[in-house]
Amino acid sequence: MHPAEEIFCEKSNKLRGKTIVIGITGSIAATECFSAIRELIRHGAKVIPVMSAEAQKIITPMSIEFASGIKPITELTGQAEHVHLFDKGEADALLIYPATANTISKIASGIDDGPVTSVASVALGAGIPVAVAPAMHSSMLTNPAVSKNVDLLKEFGVSFIGPHENNGRAKVASKDELVAWAFRMTSKDDLTNKKILIIGGRSEEPIDSMRVITNRSTGLMAVKLAERAFERGSDVEMWMGGTSVQLPEYIPTKRFGSVSELEKLVESINHDIVIVPAALADFAPDTVEEGKIPSDKSFSVHLNPVPKVLPSIRKKCNLVIGFKAESGLSREDLIARAKKRMEEYDLNAVIANDIDVAGRSATSVILVTKDKEVDISGLKTKVANSIMDYCSSIL
Repeated sequence: MHPAEEIFCEKSNKLRGKTIVIGITGSIAATECFSAIRELIRHGAKVIPVMSAEAQKIITPMSIEFASGIKPITELTGQAEHVHLFDKGEADALLIYPATANTISKIASGIDDGPVTSVASVALGAGIPVAVAPAMHSSMLTNPAVSKNVDLLKEFGVSFIGPHENNGRAKVASKDELVAWAFRMTSKDDLTNKKILIIGGRSEEPIDSMRVITNRSTGLMAVKLAERAFERGSDVEMWMGGTSVQLPEYIPTKRFGSVSELEKLVESINHDIVIVPAALADFAPDTVEEGKIPSDKSFSVHLNPVPKVLPSIRKKCNLVIGFKAESGLSREDLIARAKKRMEEYDLNAVIANDIDVAGRSATSVILVTKDKEVDISGLKTKVANSIMDYCSSIL
């Protein structure tokens, strides 16, 4: 067994049955390709590497063959490798990672002078999804000619992954972002061009300049919703309070602390649908002490109810999905509470959540709408996908 087979579907099977062609060009960021290829395989992909002559000066074909389990295409022969990869439907997507300014400009100009530019030409002609991950100095990316070629490729339908500015360099996207784009390019695209807002995490209401009242919400459900919305083609944005999980760098995110800070963001809502798994405070101190209250003295805190944010969100968006967390209720009572919340705030649906049987990676939830109640319990990734199925049905 080749080492690449040992890690196949190690993390998920989301790319199982999919073939990803990865074009590697002559940026020093080509050194990132080894781990990126391995990560794609861990999610089930078959990865076919294609290397430019300049890329082979930076990372060897042998190392890429070890990473992928497939001998990379380093030149075009009488086998017409660039044609059969895409014209005959062998590959599902092309990722050029990393992409130099030179490669971007050649592809935009239709120049086929090597393996990577040639497979890009055929992929574009065959209607195969193509994504490019630039890596270069920022001044090269802002060169008018390169900028024009980037815009031209976008007109052709090419997606751009990153880059991320870092000390004057257009740093190549991470392997996690690359994998997310592989999901997006090979998944169903029923949410394409839909603007989805996910509001998640926990609010933190200050007691003094250092201490806060908060809760145990991790923010994981919001992250899984955002990831799945991205994978299914949407223009997704997150507004996140406190979290205990890493946030995807490729999804635009705004942060808030208290409920009052979130309320200030609400005015900027212009999305097609808003989903609110956030664990927001019901009460907050009526006064906030300046500085730090001495730790050797007792003190009292008077809590006032915090205004609910969902009604304000509903005024800004026609489609809103709320969450209702309860403890110790029967299924019937849980559904009744969810329906009451749905009717009170005029929501499209409420995700009723039994926190007594919820865990870090899985949860027990019921999707409650005006017409039905559907148990969508399971891993939060599965729950997120079920919620996105519902979103797709009403958008």
